[in-house]
Amino acid sequence: MAVGFEDPGDAASAVLSAVVVRVTALADRLGVAHAEVFDTGGLSVACGVPEPVVKALLSGRPAGEPDVQARFLQRLDLLRRTRLKPNGRKYTQQEIADGAGMSRQQAGALINGDRRPTMEHCDAIQRFFRVHAGFLTAEDPEALAGALQRTEQELLQQLAGREREAAAVADDPLERLLQDHGVRGIAWRAAQLPTDQHRDKVAEWLDMLLESVKRPES
Repeated sequence: MAVGFEDPGDAASAVLSAVVVRVTALADRLGVAHAEVFDTGGLSVACGVPEPVVKALLSGRPAGEPDVQARFLQRLDLLRRTRLKPNGRKYTQQEIADGAGMSRQQAGALINGDRRPTMEHCDAIQRFFRVHAGFLTAEDPEALAGALQRTEQELLQQLAGREREAAAVADDPLERLLQDHGVRGIAWRAAQLPTDQHRDKVAEWLDMLLESVKRPES
């Protein structure tokens, strides 16, 4: 590699490593299991990278990189297996051709690997399957980093919501009192009972409990 020039593959791997660190920190802060945010099967479907390659990249191991056409065929096959019609069947070549604005012969040649895809082909197929730009063409580390960045945004939204709730509780003495004493949990459970008679019985039991634990007046 020439001095002063960065290998795009190295740059993509660096981006991936950084986003893995950020997602791990957010998951720990929110108490979300690492197995949930780094679900390799789900990430594979989201980014188009084969699951064994996802596992290797998350472990920091190089996984090799297919050429552009091999990557296109690999990810198009994944799209056809995972983005199905409402009836659960795969889209036919004719349906893909119609949706992507090309002839059936063109679609068939692309799907079978008999024709090298252009960017226009990729864009049209990505729009048909409603996936993000670059799904069919991004290098594996870049594609996986993109999927994890979307996970990162979801975790950040969860964290922001939790912080808003905490701020509201801190500003509202009644809300803080209800949370500290578990009152909301009791009320929620009582609300699940089917009749007023059941809820009245809960109130009676609570009155009896209060009587039993009430301290004698000094």
